Amino acid sequence: MKKSNWEGKNGPLLIAEIGGNHEGDFEYAKKLTQLAIEANVDFIKYQLYSGDTLVSKLESPQRNKHFKKFELSKEQYVELAEICNKNNVGFMASVWDPEYVEWIDKYMPIYKIGSGDLTAYPMLKKFTELQKPIIVSTGLSTFKEVEDAVKYIQSQDELYKNSEYLSVLQCTSMYPIPFTDANLNVMTEFGNKIGLPIGYSDHTEGSYALEIAVAMGAQILEFHFTDSRENKEFRDHKVSLTRDEVLHLIEKIKLIDKLKGDKEKKPLPIEGDHPTTFRRAVYPIKDLKKGTVITEKDITVLRPNHGIDAREYDNLLGKKLRVDVKEHQKLSWELFD
Repeated sequence: MKKSNWEGKNGPLLIAEIGGNHEGDFEYAKKLTQLAIEANVDFIKYQLYSGDTLVSKLESPQRNKHFKKFELSKEQYVELAEICNKNNVGFMASVWDPEYVEWIDKYMPIYKIGSGDLTAYPMLKKFTELQKPIIVSTGLSTFKEVEDAVKYIQSQDELYKNSEYLSVLQCTSMYPIPFTDANLNVMTEFGNKIGLPIGYSDHTEGSYALEIAVAMGAQILEFHFTDSRENKEFRDHKVSLTRDEVLHLIEKIKLIDKLKGDKEKKPLPIEGDHPTTFRRAVYPIKDLKKGTVITEKDITVLRPNHGIDAREYDNLLGKKLRVDVKEHQKLSWELFD
């Protein structure tokens, strides 16, 4: 049976975001890809763009120049995708130039909409036409903007009303953010009010927020990935995890999953006979003679729960004894009229 699109090898879907951490260096991109493969993630994510189709040269020349510096070629992106596929790791990207879809789509089982494109409805429309699962990040946005984007996507194709085809991630778009700005409760609100699978895209330092997100029900975890944070100037490295840290996170996720356990509340085998020995029954508080009409002065509740359960205390009041009983004797209904 096919697993959910949002189910990973270790529970939640784990997405290692290399993004721009390669800083335009293809050999470094390949090195990061290999390390992410060794980290046992489900997907390795990139950002596919050209500076001129992303940022206005006139309105924001410095940012245009920044993104140009981080560009990789079509051939290089394809090679990275093939490296992922050969190693049984999913290839994922935020595709910021729809023209790229023609040659990258065959490598992309899932599309990611970055926070900056949440309100770019022409972009959303193009990706819904592909009829593949979509993950939407929600940094920079209000709840209404998220809700409107979800409705827009679903209006383009009924397929996206299926929870296997659309999910939303809580995200705060700054690098790094303090814990007070992670706002993981928003993720829960998405689940309650939008009714789609939820996850968390992390920009804090370390993995603690990711661990808490799992405990709160995140089905998808996205985190930036690097080889080392030492001596790096590009901001994204600071919020990135390394291979060993991701492997440690996976161990934590396994522990969290054990702690979360089963939804059904019931006595467990490990509790042994405690449901009897730790619970109370009704007992005579003193020796009582045949014919005694039971009042609160005659009975108490004690461990173990032998005889008449403590929940029947009120039902014993007013009953008449048919025989003599001793203090702390186990009672049964046959002893009463």
